[in-house]
Amino acid sequence: MTARRFLVPALLFLAALALWELAVRAFAVPVYILPPPSRVFETFFVQFPLLLGHTGVTLAEILLGLLFGGAGGLGLAILLFYLDGLRRAVEPFIIASQMVPVFAIAPLLIVWLGYGIWPKVVVSALIGFFPVAVNALDGLRSTRSDMVDLFRTMGASRRQTLGKLLLPAALPSLFSGLKIAATLSVVGATIGEWVGARRGLGYLMLQSNARLRVDLVFAAILMLTLIGLSLFAGFRIIERRALHWAARGRRSA
Repeated sequence: MTARRFLVPALLFLAALALWELAVRAFAVPVYILPPPSRVFETFFVQFPLLLGHTGVTLAEILLGLLFGGAGGLGLAILLFYLDGLRRAVEPFIIASQMVPVFAIAPLLIVWLGYGIWPKVVVSALIGFFPVAVNALDGLRSTRSDMVDLFRTMGASRRQTLGKLLLPAALPSLFSGLKIAATLSVVGATIGEWVGARRGLGYLMLQSNARLRVDLVFAAILMLTLIGLSLFAGFRIIERRALHWAARGRRSA
């Protein structure tokens, strides 16, 4: 069953690559406009040391952005869960903040924080903050009220209720937000590097595009795709284990 689940997407992916290769060669499209997949993969492996050097910078920005965005989103969700009046006052501003394009914020961050790693970290954190906050808050609010009443009746403190009931119950929603944030953080870090950077995969894409090295641009995109898929898969593995532990803990309690 597992092999069949991955077989269909793999076949579709290979068919798309074959169609791309045939179309580029049949219409004699220049490589500086659209290189064939074979050229992209060749460039990826030949230029792998160069890509790896820039990947380290971008990956650090993504991971730090995920850390700050995830922690901030979860912290705000807990705060708004306990302070319902604050939630009603702040929620419209949180939603409105997502209407502001990231490109509008990134240049200001470059002015304020310079060309180092932190503007990209902030962009990555901001773009991943919203899905974590919204999903975590939905998870906390979906906890069964009778279970909360039971904990209160048994004399559990607010901290005990949060740690032993609310957070475990909110884990599915929280991990949904984290998986979305993981993919969006890749976009945020790349956009930050487009606006202003000295290193990183986004910077490499801009420099390669200016030199008409479109094959290297696609190789950088491939590396970013692998990063996003790896982060998504990593959170999925952690989610399965965490939910298993949470379910086992509830059964033993």
